[in-house]
Formats: sequence, C-alpha cells, structure tokens
Amino acid sequence: METTSRVGADGAPDTTTAEGVPAARLTVDGYLRAPFPWYGLDEAFTGRRWLMQVGTAADGTVQHGSTGHGDEPSVRGGGDAAADKQRFAVVVTVASSPVRRSGDGTGVLDATTVSSAAWLAGSGLLACTWPPQLDHTLRDDWLDQQTETAFALADDLDGPAWSALSLPVDGVPVPFHYRESEFGWVLAGSAQGVHIGAYGRGMSAYGLGFSVVEDITSYDA
Repeated sequence: METTSRVGADGAPDTTTAEGVPAARLTVDGYLRAPFPWYGLDEAFTGRRWLMQVGTAADGTVQHGSTGHGDEPSVRGGGDAAADKQRFAVVVTVASSPVRRSGDGTGVLDATTVSSAAWLAGSGLLACTWPPQLDHTLRDDWLDQQTETAFALADDLDGPAWSALSLPVDGVPVPFHYRESEFGWVLAGSAQGVHIGAYGRGMSAYGLGFSVVEDITSYDA
C-alpha cells in the first residue's frame, strides 16, 4: 500500500504542522474526508475512545486510519509497570480497493486485502513495544526486523501463526484471522467495503465486537 501517515518520532503523532495548525484538527479532518465508513468497538465497550492518524495515498486520498479504545499506548519496555498494565484495543479500517493506477499515472498500486489490515495492525502493535534487552540505539534495527516479520505473517494468513476467530461486525458474526505474541494480539477480517484490523494488549480479543462509527467527531482528538 502506498500510503503516508502524519507521525513523528517513534510513531507518535505530530502535535503541530508547518503552518502551526494542531495536528489533531487535521486528523479529524482526515477522517471526515474518507470515502468509506470507519469502524470501532461496538457499544459494549464503554471506555474512552480516541483518534490516532490517517494514512493517505500520494494524491491525498485517505486509505486507512485507526481508532483507539481504552488507554493510549505508550512504548512498552522492560520494567515499565505502567505500560505493562495498559489496556487498549486499536481498530484499523482499510478501504477496500482493487488494483489501480497511481495518482501520477506512472505505476500501479496493489489491491488492498485482509493482509493489508493484518500488516497495519501488526506494525501498529510493534510501534508501542520495546523489548527490555534493547537500548535506544538498537530499537530501530529491532523494529525494522520485526516489521518485516509482521509483513511476512500478514502475507500468510492461512499459515500456522494464525487461528480462526469469529467476532460480530455490525451484529453479524464475521471470521477473523487471529494471532498472539508476547507483545499483544493482532486480528484481521473484512466488512462491507472495508478490511478491519485490530491490535491490543490487556484487553481480551475474544469478547470484542465491531461496528460502524456513526459520528467520528465523538472520538477524542
């Protein structure tokens, strides 16, 4: 997927733009520009809901984005008791798109699939994880290596790393691909017109349900 996201160092959202406009304002605007519905946890979840960032194609078209639920994840490192106790679930919505020409007409963009959602969810979980044995200088190398692994796993959803899990989407049971790791869990499936990925820690995936977000501005920016 040829996308870009408004993120700063270590995957954290930028707080301002070059024009001095708060990035949160632009994030909300990005969600409102999307030509597809956003998904989040259904009404059974009663905790805090918040926005992360959107991903766009080279021509500015919104292609995916994430909605957060529970605690805002910080980088989890060894001995960080507060991060280890965080409870959150992030839902990634990816527009379902066929193979198409790039914005400048010079190439072809891959179709988005369930694997796209699985990779975005897997890399999102890694962005808030930090193995205890690594220092700052080695984390980038570790993150690059693990991101490649997440990509390979997302490209093999029928492989042994994944199990089947059925969860409700708009009240209808939908099959998902699911896997756990020492860092948390990742899942991916499809809904009407979009692919859904999710990742989390401290919250069980087995009791989750997803639904269309009726008013994205109700999420904290």
